[in-house]
Amino acid sequence: MPRRILATALLAAALLVPLAPAPASAVVGGAPASSAAYPWLAAVGSPIFFVRPSGQFCGGALIKPDQVLTAGHCVALFRSLPGLLTATFGRDDLTGSGGETVAVKSLRIHPEYRETRFKDETVLHHDVAVLMLERPVDRPTAVLGPPGSARTGKILGWGFTSENDLLNTRLRAADVPLRGDEACRRAYGDSFDPSDMLCAGSDRADTCQFDSGGPLIVRGRVAALTSWGYGCAKPGYPGVYTRLDSLP
Repeated sequence: MPRRILATALLAAALLVPLAPAPASAVVGGAPASSAAYPWLAAVGSPIFFVRPSGQFCGGALIKPDQVLTAGHCVALFRSLPGLLTATFGRDDLTGSGGETVAVKSLRIHPEYRETRFKDETVLHHDVAVLMLERPVDRPTAVLGPPGSARTGKILGWGFTSENDLLNTRLRAADVPLRGDEACRRAYGDSFDPSDMLCAGSDRADTCQFDSGGPLIVRGRVAALTSWGYGCAKPGYPGVYTRLDSLP
């Protein structure tokens, strides 16, 4: 299943408007994590997305006191209605009431954001957006940085723990291998763009539904954002992440 198609379909139903299918993406093979260890981590959602606690459908990273970085496909439907979006910080479980929720006042999607196809999946190019919050939050911000020659990273999310898990609401984390460009090309052919994307994960650890926009952390820095992939933890098909070399 694509990493956002379920979220988009459900959101479309909530908005009661016809929309073309588009890919969302919990962490397969992970373990419960504490949001206190990642105070900059945001659960991006909307009150109208009633099928998920806290309205969460994506992740994000606080990069300035009033700015959250997330995937472009997570918020493309909200271009004209950014006030329907929220960012929630400091919540281990989406069913809880702790943490801090802030409304979004505007958003900016990468000008080269676009979608193509790989098999039955949506391929996302320049899949990144910045959310401007209604007010600054008093929290540490994420440090961004390229992966360099690192061979492993960490993924975070509140989403599915398998392709068929609809119920997880607990923040989870997993260590994943970073796949080189050649491995990505073998998996995805010309759909993989090394200037914009990198691959990570295996059949034992991967991101999945409702993880999109969440961070891939390498050496303590956010190196990329969860974007798309062919299924979740499917052998031979690692997850694809958006590089953060050029922000919108």
